[in-house]
Amino acid sequence: MIRCFLLFSHTLTDEQAADACQSLGVTEFIALPPELQAIWSDVPPDAERIAEHLQPLFDWLEQQAQAGDVALIQGDFGAVWLAAHWAQRRGLRPVYATTRREAVEIRLPDGGIQKQSRFRHVRFRRYEIL
Repeated sequence: MIRCFLLFSHTLTDEQAADACQSLGVTEFIALPPELQAIWSDVPPDAERIAEHLQPLFDWLEQQAQAGDVALIQGDFGAVWLAAHWAQRRGLRPVYATTRREAVEIRLPDGGIQKQSRFRHVRFRRYEIL
């Protein structure tokens, strides 16, 4: 049984879920509890250091995750960096979703052009930590 812990602020799409099951062998998705989701989604921008802010999340993961589980990590750059390294050191597989942007230009009645972008899931990529 391979679980995927969701350390990100978006809703997992059906396409992403299917790909995670097929390409990563995921059998269960684990969202953060609401209080930890709030920590992940609201990393204080004025803080000089954020490891202490994230520690409750890492404590929870330490109790819940096991080697071989997947951690889908996306969000604040510094928090992602810390979480990917933390996960890698504990035998988890830290990954992120890649997307392809499809842009469409729409001519407006007043002669202007409106550009719309649609992001399509492509794959999951493992964080490469040297």
